Amino acid sequence: MTGIHVEGLAAIALFYVLILAVGIWAAWKNKHAGESEGTDRSETIMVGGRDIGLFVGGFTMTATWVGGGYINGTAEYVYLPGYGLAWAQAPFGYALSLVVGGLFFAKPMRSRGYVTMLDPFQQMYGKRMGGLLFIPALMGEIFWSAAILSALGATLSVIVDINIKMSVVISACIAIFYTLVGGLYSVAYTDVVQLFCIFLGLWVSVPFALSNPAVSDIRISAVKDIYQSPWKGNIKSEDTWVWIDNFCLLMLGGIPWQVYFQRVLSASSATYAQVLSFMAAAGCLVMAIPSVMIGAIGASTDWNQTAYGSVPPKERDQADMILPIVLQYLCPPFVSFFGLGAVSAAVMSSADSSILSASSMFARNIYQLAFRQSASDTEIVWVMRVTIFVFGGLATAMALLTGTVYGLWYLSSDLVYVIIFPQLISVLFVKGTNTYGSVAAYIFGLILRIGGGEPYLSLPPFIYYPGWQMEERVHHLTGEVDQIVVQKFPFKTVSMLASFLGNVAFSYLAKYLFESGKLSPKYDFLDAVLAKHSIENMDKTTLVNRNTIALSELAPVKPRLSVQLAATFTRRDTLAEEDSSPEDSPTREVLD
Repeated sequence: MTGIHVEGLAAIALFYVLILAVGIWAAWKNKHAGESEGTDRSETIMVGGRDIGLFVGGFTMTATWVGGGYINGTAEYVYLPGYGLAWAQAPFGYALSLVVGGLFFAKPMRSRGYVTMLDPFQQMYGKRMGGLLFIPALMGEIFWSAAILSALGATLSVIVDINIKMSVVISACIAIFYTLVGGLYSVAYTDVVQLFCIFLGLWVSVPFALSNPAVSDIRISAVKDIYQSPWKGNIKSEDTWVWIDNFCLLMLGGIPWQVYFQRVLSASSATYAQVLSFMAAAGCLVMAIPSVMIGAIGASTDWNQTAYGSVPPKERDQADMILPIVLQYLCPPFVSFFGLGAVSAAVMSSADSSILSASSMFARNIYQLAFRQSASDTEIVWVMRVTIFVFGGLATAMALLTGTVYGLWYLSSDLVYVIIFPQLISVLFVKGTNTYGSVAAYIFGLILRIGGGEPYLSLPPFIYYPGWQMEERVHHLTGEVDQIVVQKFPFKTVSMLASFLGNVAFSYLAKYLFESGKLSPKYDFLDAVLAKHSIENMDKTTLVNRNTIALSELAPVKPRLSVQLAATFTRRDTLAEEDSSPEDSPTREVLD
């Protein structure tokens, strides 16, 4: 191992020690948070005592999206010939996702006092349906963590000559440790440090890479062929629908994630939750700029003049590593290590959030509400700690053992979009939907999406949508040729719409059949239409404070924001509604 690699290891170790120290400090600083208000410890771990302010909240919500996958993926698409900036959809897609989430979803979720994203589903559709919806939500979080840990291992191995498996395990252990110790507080405070690291690390690298003699002017290579096709990219007419489908997936499919709602629900008021979403949208765009520039630099480089060699990364199937490759071969060693530390920090900032989200949903919505309504707070805290460890270990194992981790992540994020998003709209905004409609929507969405196939998993389609094509994919290193079916139809968005319409149609059909007497009450086996006051429904409506207070009757939270500032982000009638003090609100009914 050369001296340079020792310096590299020292730089990465410094970042890791810094992040670990901040995580432990945050846990220590907030160890008694919420005790004076009588808040359960488990709820404090999940939503941070609902007192996350604008500064930390804005950073942690931005860091939820701006992780290793985001900065590496944006650089990769800008660099890839035939794609370019036109196909680097994540920055604008996720920024709009945060804006839409802030405008329509943050306020109803936060003002009703939910603890996780699955609470409204269990309240409306029952605990069984909540359990079913937990499956795609869990898969999304675990595969996302696995995908970014896998990316981290590959990134570190490019610059520092260390074992990929060791780097992944160490990174995962650090993230799991401080998440175990401090819950959302540790995750939020480390996000602030990680975002600073990413911003500084990448911005310090860009000027050095731009001034490298092997790099031509990126303004010229944006529109002219120099070493490859222009990095500005273009969208061919036959790909328009695919582009729109992918953009809708990012914009709308980026909303129904527990990592997002964990931050919304930890805000000190519904107005704050909206403001945080808008701040994070701006943060996502700003943080994407250095990634776009690094992708453009990669596309403007004569690799023959560098130590990398004459064969460019795209021909070695290393386009997904363009960001670390630019740092390594176009920047001085001390700069590349600083940038690499930043990328490692970015990965950890996403992994810790996803692991905490998955364990929060399991501990509350599966363990407590579905199986052990009488569980004590201490018991729930221990269930969370065990599941943080288990889910973290699972994500790490998948990152190391499966070569198809990205394919699994793509498929599971599609399922979140196709199954959970339409159900979230139904449960928050459509009156009259019930469990029958929810089950039908779940089945519709699942069949229509899986039916379209997934090339990354070599999963062949059994539904051939209009405009499908057979294409050849060549592996540059092995020379192998794969025949894959490419769907040019926007089938993901169509599946999502079909799922939503199926929910509404089947809900109203079941309601009509039971209420008109066409079907006997004994067939209402899900207790979804006639058994409105059954014990099952009592469980659904009394999810808070161990089955004592109805969710719909929780007292509103006073915003800690000045009316003038808040008015610029939200309607005045919203503030008036929130400003009513708990004394003015209707008496909270305590159920027997």
